[in-house]
Amino acid sequence: MSLARDIADLGSSATRLNTVGSNLIINGGMEIAQRGTSQTASGYGSVDRMTLGLSGGTATMSQQTNSSTDRATTGFDKYLRLAFSAGNNNGGLSYGIEAADIIQAIGKKITLSFFAKGTNPNGGSFDVIHFWYDGSNADNGTSGTLTVTSTWTKYSITLDTATVSSASLTAAASAYYLGIQQPNGDTSTNAWTLDITGLQLEVGDTATDFEHRTFGDQLQSCQRYFQKSVQNGSTSYPSSGGFARGMYLFPVRMRNDPTGAYTDAGGGGSVIGNETNTDGFFVTYQSLAASQAGSFSWTMDAEL
Repeated sequence: MSLARDIADLGSSATRLNTVGSNLIINGGMEIAQRGTSQTASGYGSVDRMTLGLSGGTATMSQQTNSSTDRATTGFDKYLRLAFSAGNNNGGLSYGIEAADIIQAIGKKITLSFFAKGTNPNGGSFDVIHFWYDGSNADNGTSGTLTVTSTWTKYSITLDTATVSSASLTAAASAYYLGIQQPNGDTSTNAWTLDITGLQLEVGDTATDFEHRTFGDQLQSCQRYFQKSVQNGSTSYPSSGGFARGMYLFPVRMRNDPTGAYTDAGGGGSVIGNETNTDGFFVTYQSLAASQAGSFSWTMDAEL
Protein backbone atom coordinates (compact mmCIF):
# COMPACT_ATOMS: atom_id res chain seq x y z
CA MET A 1 0.00 0.00 0.00
CA SER A 2 1.13 3.57 -0.64
CA LEU A 3 1.91 6.10 2.08
CA ALA A 4 -0.93 8.25 0.74
CA ARG A 5 -3.34 5.32 1.18
CA ASP A 6 -2.10 4.74 4.75
CA ILE A 7 -2.66 8.39 5.62
CA ALA A 8 -6.12 8.34 4.09
CA ASP A 9 -7.02 5.22 6.07
CA LEU A 10 -5.81 6.83 9.28
CA GLY A 11 -7.89 9.93 8.58
CA SER A 12 -11.05 7.90 8.09
CA SER A 13 -10.47 5.62 11.06
CA ALA A 14 -13.04 5.71 13.84
CA THR A 15 -10.21 5.99 16.40
CA ARG A 16 -7.67 8.75 15.70
CA LEU A 17 -4.49 9.91 17.32
CA ASN A 18 -4.98 13.40 18.68
CA THR A 19 -3.24 16.22 16.85
CA VAL A 20 -0.13 17.65 18.51
CA GLY A 21 -1.22 20.84 20.25
CA SER A 22 -4.88 19.83 20.44
CA ASN A 23 -5.00 20.18 24.24
CA LEU A 24 -5.66 23.84 25.07
CA ILE A 25 -4.76 23.27 28.73
CA ILE A 26 -1.16 23.55 29.93
CA ASN A 27 -0.02 21.23 32.74
CA GLY A 28 -3.18 19.13 32.64
CA GLY A 29 -1.20 16.23 34.10
CA MET A 30 -0.51 18.40 37.19
CA GLU A 31 3.26 17.78 36.94
CA ILE A 32 4.61 21.31 37.32
CA ALA A 33 4.43 23.09 40.69
CA GLN A 34 6.97 25.94 40.60
CA ARG A 35 5.48 27.84 43.55
CA GLY A 36 5.25 24.83 45.86
CA THR A 37 3.07 21.78 46.29
CA SER A 38 0.34 23.22 48.53
CA GLN A 39 -1.68 26.42 49.06
CA THR A 40 -4.53 27.67 51.25
CA ALA A 41 -4.86 31.19 49.82
CA SER A 42 -7.00 31.95 46.79
CA GLY A 43 -5.40 32.46 43.39
CA TYR A 44 -2.26 30.83 42.05
CA GLY A 45 0.00 29.15 44.57
CA SER A 46 0.75 25.48 43.91
CA VAL A 47 0.11 23.49 40.71
CA ASP A 48 1.03 25.77 37.80
CA ARG A 49 -1.78 27.39 35.80
CA MET A 50 -4.45 26.14 38.23
CA THR A 51 -6.31 28.65 40.40
CA LEU A 52 -8.03 28.15 43.74
CA GLY A 53 -11.26 30.09 44.32
CA LEU A 54 -12.36 30.11 47.97
CA SER A 55 -15.49 32.28 47.68
CA GLY A 56 -15.69 32.49 51.46
CA GLY A 57 -14.83 28.84 52.05
CA THR A 58 -11.70 27.24 53.51
CA ALA A 59 -9.61 24.85 51.43
CA THR A 60 -6.21 23.44 50.57
CA MET A 61 -5.17 22.85 46.97
CA SER A 62 -2.16 20.59 46.55
CA GLN A 63 -0.14 18.43 44.19
CA GLN A 64 -0.40 14.74 45.08
CA THR A 65 1.29 11.56 43.82
CA ASN A 66 -0.73 8.56 42.69
CA SER A 67 -0.13 5.10 44.06
CA SER A 68 1.18 2.53 41.61
CA THR A 69 -2.33 1.08 41.35
CA ASP A 70 -3.94 4.45 40.63
CA ARG A 71 -1.13 5.32 38.23
CA ALA A 72 -1.96 2.19 36.26
CA THR A 73 -5.65 3.18 36.22
CA THR A 74 -5.24 6.80 35.17
CA GLY A 75 -1.89 6.83 33.36
CA PHE A 76 -0.76 9.80 35.46
CA ASP A 77 1.81 10.12 38.24
CA LYS A 78 0.52 13.39 39.67
CA TYR A 79 -2.91 14.79 40.42
CA LEU A 80 -4.40 17.91 41.97
CA ARG A 81 -6.35 17.63 45.20
CA LEU A 82 -8.85 20.33 46.10
CA ALA A 83 -9.98 19.75 49.69
CA PHE A 84 -12.60 22.12 51.12
CA SER A 85 -12.88 21.82 54.89
CA ALA A 86 -15.69 24.39 54.73
CA GLY A 87 -17.45 24.75 51.41
CA ASN A 88 -19.30 27.68 49.93
CA ASN A 89 -21.06 28.44 46.67
CA ASN A 90 -18.73 29.16 43.73
CA GLY A 91 -15.67 27.82 45.52
CA GLY A 92 -13.51 25.55 43.40
CA LEU A 93 -10.91 25.19 40.67
CA SER A 94 -10.48 27.42 37.62
CA TYR A 95 -8.18 27.68 34.62
CA GLY A 96 -7.66 30.51 32.12
CA ILE A 97 -6.74 30.11 28.43
CA GLU A 98 -5.39 33.07 26.48
CA ALA A 99 -8.04 34.28 24.04
CA ALA A 100 -5.63 33.95 21.09
CA ASP A 101 -5.34 30.21 21.76
CA ILE A 102 -9.07 29.50 21.78
CA ILE A 103 -10.51 31.97 19.26
CA GLN A 104 -10.60 28.97 16.90
CA ALA A 105 -13.43 27.55 19.04
CA ILE A 106 -15.89 30.45 18.55
CA GLY A 107 -19.17 29.07 17.23
CA LYS A 108 -18.07 25.48 17.86
CA LYS A 109 -18.31 22.87 20.55
CA ILE A 110 -15.53 22.22 23.06
CA THR A 111 -14.94 19.01 24.98
CA LEU A 112 -13.40 18.84 28.44
CA SER A 113 -12.09 15.46 29.60
CA PHE A 114 -10.28 14.33 32.75
CA PHE A 115 -9.99 11.70 35.48
CA ALA A 116 -11.61 12.59 38.79
CA LYS A 117 -12.73 11.19 42.12
CA GLY A 118 -13.82 12.61 45.46
CA THR A 119 -16.95 13.71 47.28
CA ASN A 120 -19.63 16.02 45.91
CA PRO A 121 -20.86 19.30 47.45
CA ASN A 122 -24.02 19.15 49.54
CA GLY A 123 -26.21 19.73 46.48
CA GLY A 124 -24.93 16.49 44.96
CA SER A 125 -22.86 17.76 42.03
CA PHE A 126 -20.40 20.35 40.76
CA ASP A 127 -21.04 23.04 38.18
CA VAL A 128 -18.69 23.10 35.18
CA ILE A 129 -18.62 26.76 34.13
CA HIS A 130 -16.98 28.52 31.19
CA PHE A 131 -16.86 32.14 30.06
CA TRP A 132 -14.93 34.84 28.20
CA TYR A 133 -13.42 37.58 30.38
CA ASP A 134 -11.27 40.54 29.35
CA GLY A 135 -10.58 41.98 32.79
CA SER A 136 -13.82 43.98 32.83
CA ASN A 137 -16.53 42.26 30.80
CA ALA A 138 -17.70 38.65 30.81
CA ASP A 139 -19.72 36.46 28.44
CA ASN A 140 -20.97 33.26 30.09
CA GLY A 141 -21.67 29.90 28.51
CA THR A 142 -24.25 27.37 29.66
CA SER A 143 -22.96 25.39 32.63
CA GLY A 144 -22.50 21.64 32.68
CA THR A 145 -22.60 19.36 35.74
CA LEU A 146 -20.23 16.82 37.26
CA THR A 147 -20.96 14.12 39.83
CA VAL A 148 -17.97 12.17 41.14
CA THR A 149 -17.50 8.89 43.00
CA SER A 150 -14.81 7.63 45.35
CA THR A 151 -12.89 5.87 42.56
CA TRP A 152 -10.96 7.29 39.62
CA THR A 153 -13.29 7.67 36.64
CA LYS A 154 -12.80 9.19 33.19
CA TYR A 155 -15.25 12.02 32.43
CA SER A 156 -16.03 13.89 29.23
CA ILE A 157 -18.22 17.00 29.03
CA THR A 158 -19.10 18.70 25.74
CA LEU A 159 -20.19 22.33 25.77
CA ASP A 160 -21.04 25.06 23.27
CA THR A 161 -18.35 27.73 23.36
CA ALA A 162 -19.78 30.90 24.90
CA THR A 163 -20.88 33.58 22.45
CA VAL A 164 -18.72 36.70 22.47
CA SER A 165 -20.82 39.85 22.87
CA SER A 166 -19.25 42.03 25.58
CA ALA A 167 -15.70 40.84 26.19
CA SER A 168 -12.81 42.11 24.09
CA LEU A 169 -10.58 39.43 22.61
CA THR A 170 -7.68 41.81 22.05
CA ALA A 171 -7.18 43.07 25.61
CA ALA A 172 -4.02 41.83 27.34
CA ALA A 173 -6.13 40.10 29.99
CA SER A 174 -8.61 38.52 27.58
CA ALA A 175 -9.08 34.82 28.23
CA TYR A 176 -11.50 31.93 28.27
CA TYR A 177 -12.04 30.52 31.75
CA LEU A 178 -13.13 27.05 32.83
CA GLY A 179 -14.19 26.21 36.35
CA ILE A 180 -15.31 23.22 38.39
CA GLN A 181 -17.03 24.57 41.47
CA GLN A 182 -19.67 24.24 44.13
CA PRO A 183 -22.88 25.47 42.43
CA ASN A 184 -23.99 29.04 42.94
CA GLY A 185 -27.26 27.86 44.48
CA ASP A 186 -25.52 25.60 47.00
CA THR A 187 -24.51 27.71 50.02
CA SER A 188 -23.82 24.76 52.33
CA THR A 189 -20.55 24.73 54.26
CA ASN A 190 -20.13 20.95 54.15
CA ALA A 191 -16.64 19.65 53.40
CA TRP A 192 -15.89 18.13 49.99
CA THR A 193 -12.86 16.92 48.04
CA LEU A 194 -12.09 16.82 44.33
CA ASP A 195 -9.08 14.91 42.96
CA ILE A 196 -8.41 15.56 39.27
CA THR A 197 -5.78 14.87 36.61
CA GLY A 198 -5.45 14.44 32.86
CA LEU A 199 -7.31 17.70 32.25
CA GLN A 200 -7.75 18.25 28.52
CA LEU A 201 -9.81 20.72 26.48
CA GLU A 202 -10.28 20.21 22.73
CA VAL A 203 -12.22 21.93 20.00
CA GLY A 204 -14.98 19.59 18.83
CA ASP A 205 -17.45 17.16 20.35
CA THR A 206 -15.12 14.18 20.84
CA ALA A 207 -12.58 13.52 23.59
CA THR A 208 -9.34 11.92 22.41
CA ASP A 209 -6.58 10.31 24.46
CA PHE A 210 -4.64 12.76 26.62
CA GLU A 211 -1.91 14.62 24.78
CA HIS A 212 1.19 13.68 26.76
CA ARG A 213 4.10 16.11 26.42
CA THR A 214 7.56 15.97 27.97
CA PHE A 215 8.14 17.47 31.41
CA GLY A 216 10.49 20.01 29.81
CA ASP A 217 7.86 21.12 27.30
CA GLN A 218 5.28 21.55 30.04
CA LEU A 219 7.71 23.52 32.22
CA GLN A 220 8.56 25.90 29.38
CA SER A 221 4.87 26.45 28.65
CA CYS A 222 4.25 27.26 32.33
CA GLN A 223 7.21 29.67 32.38
CA ARG A 224 5.41 31.87 29.88
CA TYR A 225 3.21 32.81 32.87
CA PHE A 226 5.46 32.35 35.92
CA GLN A 227 9.21 31.98 36.51
CA LYS A 228 11.52 32.01 39.50
CA SER A 229 15.25 31.91 40.19
CA VAL A 230 16.58 28.36 40.35
CA GLN A 231 20.37 28.42 40.76
CA ASN A 232 20.88 28.03 44.51
CA GLY A 233 17.65 29.91 44.93
CA SER A 234 19.16 33.24 43.93
CA THR A 235 20.80 35.42 41.30
CA SER A 236 24.16 36.98 42.18
CA TYR A 237 26.20 39.82 40.73
CA PRO A 238 29.58 41.17 41.98
CA SER A 239 29.28 44.55 43.64
CA SER A 240 31.27 47.72 43.04
CA GLY A 241 31.21 50.35 45.76
CA GLY A 242 28.38 48.48 47.48
CA PHE A 243 26.20 48.28 44.37
CA ALA A 244 25.60 45.45 41.94
CA ARG A 245 23.96 45.92 38.56
CA GLY A 246 23.03 43.17 36.20
CA MET A 247 20.70 41.86 33.52
CA TYR A 248 18.95 38.52 33.36
CA LEU A 249 17.34 37.06 30.23
CA PHE A 250 14.43 34.68 30.76
CA PRO A 251 14.73 31.20 29.24
CA VAL A 252 11.17 31.65 27.93
CA ARG A 253 9.59 34.91 26.78
CA MET A 254 6.75 35.76 29.15
CA ARG A 255 3.14 36.40 28.17
CA ASN A 256 3.22 40.03 29.21
CA ASP A 257 5.56 42.37 31.11
CA PRO A 258 5.76 40.50 34.43
CA THR A 259 5.45 41.75 37.98
CA GLY A 260 8.74 41.00 39.74
CA ALA A 261 9.37 40.24 43.39
CA TYR A 262 12.89 40.22 44.81
CA THR A 263 14.06 38.76 48.13
CA ASP A 264 17.50 39.18 49.69
CA ALA A 265 19.33 35.85 49.80
CA GLY A 266 21.06 36.47 53.12
CA GLY A 267 23.53 39.25 52.41
CA GLY A 268 21.50 41.98 54.08
CA GLY A 269 21.15 44.06 50.93
CA SER A 270 18.19 44.92 48.75
CA VAL A 271 17.08 45.55 45.18
CA ILE A 272 16.69 49.32 44.88
CA GLY A 273 15.72 49.55 41.22
CA ASN A 274 14.52 47.27 38.45
CA GLU A 275 13.09 47.24 34.96
CA THR A 276 11.26 44.23 33.54
CA ASN A 277 9.82 43.24 30.20
CA THR A 278 8.79 40.02 28.51
CA ASP A 279 12.41 39.07 27.76
CA GLY A 280 14.13 39.70 31.10
CA PHE A 281 15.00 42.24 33.77
CA PHE A 282 17.72 44.74 34.74
CA VAL A 283 18.35 45.33 38.44
CA THR A 284 20.36 47.53 40.75
CA TYR A 285 21.22 45.87 44.05
CA GLN A 286 22.63 47.63 47.11
CA SER A 287 24.73 45.45 49.41
CA LEU A 288 26.15 46.21 52.84
CA ALA A 289 29.75 46.60 51.81
CA ALA A 290 31.79 47.20 48.67
CA SER A 291 33.26 43.69 48.88
CA GLN A 292 29.89 41.98 49.21
CA ALA A 293 28.23 40.40 46.20
CA GLY A 294 24.63 41.19 45.39
CA SER A 295 22.57 38.05 45.93
CA PHE A 296 18.79 37.75 45.76
CA SER A 297 16.03 35.38 44.74
CA TRP A 298 13.22 36.47 42.46
CA THR A 299 9.86 35.53 40.99
CA MET A 300 8.22 36.87 37.83
CA ASP A 301 4.45 36.73 37.39
CA ALA A 302 2.64 37.30 34.08
CA GLU A 303 -0.46 35.22 34.85
CA LEU A 304 -3.86 36.05 33.41
